[in-house]
Amino acid sequence: MSTPEDTSKTTPAPVEKSDAQWREELTPEEFHVLRQAGTERPYTGEYWDTHTEGVYQCRACGSELFTSSEKFDSHCGWPSFWAPLAEGTVRYLHDRTMGMDRVEVRCATCDSHLGHVFEGEGYGTPTDQRFCINSVSLRLVKADKA
Repeated sequence: MSTPEDTSKTTPAPVEKSDAQWREELTPEEFHVLRQAGTERPYTGEYWDTHTEGVYQCRACGSELFTSSEKFDSHCGWPSFWAPLAEGTVRYLHDRTMGMDRVEVRCATCDSHLGHVFEGEGYGTPTDQRFCINSVSLRLVKADKA
């Protein structure tokens, strides 16, 4: 039987801050991507070609979102994962911006924009999904430091 104490260990409390608070804590690029649903240029982010073992956290709130075990080389210019760390760590929104019909991925804890998820592209991953995530939305905690 699950107790509220058990749940608090796996589900962080929601983070709510004003734009002014976020601007104080984040760099201008982080704010643009995380809080305004921007996108970093492909092949420029810190983690697009990283193979280091560890856990990827939300850069805004520190929630654990993805692991290196689910990361794969999609050659799209952004870090790609075939699944989030656990159910409920991210949330999904229908995104019709820029003339496209996509599924936006956001941090379930602080509602920060992470990227988008795509299906059916033929990568041969266990889920046939590609979570295309901005490097600037993430912080890698290496396995030896976790």
